[in-house]
Amino acid sequence: MAIKSLNHAVLFVSDVEVSAQFYCDVLGFERLPFDFPGGAFLRGAASANDHDLGLFQASSPRAGDGAVGLYHLAWEVETLAEMLSTKDRLLAAGALRGMSNHAG
Repeated sequence: MAIKSLNHAVLFVSDVEVSAQFYCDVLGFERLPFDFPGGAFLRGAASANDHDLGLFQASSPRAGDGAVGLYHLAWEVETLAEMLSTKDRLLAAGALRGMSNHAG
């Protein structure tokens, strides 16, 4: 698999506002002006991505048990065929616990 880059990461956090402020103040991210209850999307100052980091409130329905931590990583590959091949290898290895529509 030829990974080009990590496109974005999404985290469950205990406090979206505090976390967003941290990433903006300490690491220079900018908060994007999306109206997303219980979440925030951030972009690095020099990034060409739509967003680089998503933050979701850990008590949101997606978090299930309210735990904080990683929700997902979005890796960039060259082609859709490569993405599907990678998905098949990950499934065969038992690496995917849940699937989203992003993986084909």
